[in-house]
Amino acid sequence: MKSTLRIHKLLVLLPLLVFSCNEGEILKEVPLDFASPENAFVTVGDYTSAINSLYDQTRATLSEGEFRPLDLVYGTDIGYNGAQQLNERFGSYPATLTPISVIPRYHWQQYYKLISSANIILNRVATSGLTPAQKTAVEAETKLFRGLAYRNLAHLFGGVPIELKEVSSPKTDYTRASREQVYQQAAADLEFAVANLPNINQVKDGKVSTPAANHLLAEVYVCLKRYDDAIKAATAVIQNPNLSLMKQRFGSLAKEPGDVYWDLFRRFNQNRSAGNTEGIWVFQYEVDVLGGVVRTSVLAGPMLERDHAPRPYSFPYKDPSGVSPFLPLGVSDNTGGRGIGRLRGTNHLNYGIWRDDPNDMRNSEYNFIRDVKFNNPASAWYGKKLSEFRATFRRTVDDTIRNFYPYQSKVTTPGQHPAQLFVDPVLKTLNASAAGTTYSDQYFIRLPETYLLRAEAYLGKGDLANAAADINVVRARANAKPVAAGSVTIDYILDERMRELGVEEKRRLTLNRLGLLYERTRKYCNGHPTVGRFGVDVEPYHNLFPIPFSEIERNTGAVLEQNPGYAKR
Repeated sequence: MKSTLRIHKLLVLLPLLVFSCNEGEILKEVPLDFASPENAFVTVGDYTSAINSLYDQTRATLSEGEFRPLDLVYGTDIGYNGAQQLNERFGSYPATLTPISVIPRYHWQQYYKLISSANIILNRVATSGLTPAQKTAVEAETKLFRGLAYRNLAHLFGGVPIELKEVSSPKTDYTRASREQVYQQAAADLEFAVANLPNINQVKDGKVSTPAANHLLAEVYVCLKRYDDAIKAATAVIQNPNLSLMKQRFGSLAKEPGDVYWDLFRRFNQNRSAGNTEGIWVFQYEVDVLGGVVRTSVLAGPMLERDHAPRPYSFPYKDPSGVSPFLPLGVSDNTGGRGIGRLRGTNHLNYGIWRDDPNDMRNSEYNFIRDVKFNNPASAWYGKKLSEFRATFRRTVDDTIRNFYPYQSKVTTPGQHPAQLFVDPVLKTLNASAAGTTYSDQYFIRLPETYLLRAEAYLGKGDLANAAADINVVRARANAKPVAAGSVTIDYILDERMRELGVEEKRRLTLNRLGLLYERTRKYCNGHPTVGRFGVDVEPYHNLFPIPFSEIERNTGAVLEQNPGYAKR
């Protein structure tokens, strides 16, 4: 009896003895009524939700709105600010790009938020209860985003601080790594992603995969001048049996007049589920769906239509009977939807790159809109073309800078705007206060860019024959004349990127990484004619963004060096 009683007492005391030996466990506070790192990272679902936030943040930084993503296009060889806004949208470089301006601060903070979130996920998953396979999958997906963030920071700022651990308390002693070291860190993250992500045919639309990681890695290797490695990574993408250039008509408007390049940018055509085999990473957007970003009640989502498409409805000129030949609201045909004519393409984009081959498919009447029909049925000019009245419609600067100019139809969705936006479904007039979004999923990586990236690596090696061969694969799809090996230069590749990618490309990232932002912008960005120096007052030091003053000032424990050319205080 005493023995039984003694055993019973030990069983009662055992939990107390165990916990009395680990006071840390007793004192550890785990919140139960709100989300925190202590209780938010437990199941695979928790990690999936955290990774989904990385997708959301990346999409917002690179694709959404009419401001920050377009920082990567304005004031380059692609386009300029047609609205005379000196202190924003690169209407003037010294006015727009300063250590206290919102542009460098936004991009710096967005990428470090992405890095911080990734570090938290990586720190937590290492000690989680997930299986080894689950841990590897989480780590691979997360490291792709961290590698992307360091890649873009290096492109924009040069050398930046590298942080690979979860930071749980204020840290004020950061120093800048070299640009090469930042690229090396990006490469290390992307190499892990390449080795452990699933293939593109094994993931849902919009998810990252091995080809996406290899494409990003190839670009980082080019930055490191590891050309053989870049070629190997790009080749893995190009030879992937699940990927190929689209060469036949397809998708939602395949039976309408057009061509295969035009089909690539129609609504619902960007993803593998639509039969598209060249989209490698596509940002997903849904209209009026929770989490889909785009809404028909307010401007939201990617706004290339709003910024790049012109505004012919603003012409003040009338027909002989005093009627405006254009309807008063933006319309859903090739007048550009609800454009406001702010991102005016350079003459190099509109004309220069097409001079040698005007029959290039990407310059067709479907893809590069160079004329427009009057659309007001009440006008005597209804159905006639603007070009027939050229002198009448070229009287002011705004007539050709904002009201109408050549533009890429990929920024809008002719005939496919959401039904809720039509004020008149017959005339297809649009709700002026809510329309302006580009109502389609948006490419971030597309296979033709991989070919042009590999051509760049071949050029770096001095292998002009293979560089030309890759460029000609892209040109052949467009029914364009092949380029001779002896004509391949970095400028030719950049021009070919303009022809294939145009305003779809995050151009500043490309020009900054090559150190050619100043040279190409000075040469090709014609700018606004009423602004001093046309607003193209770019200087060599603008090849990099300034380090934000706010980051320098709060880093009190060490010196965070400013980039050359910018004020230090």
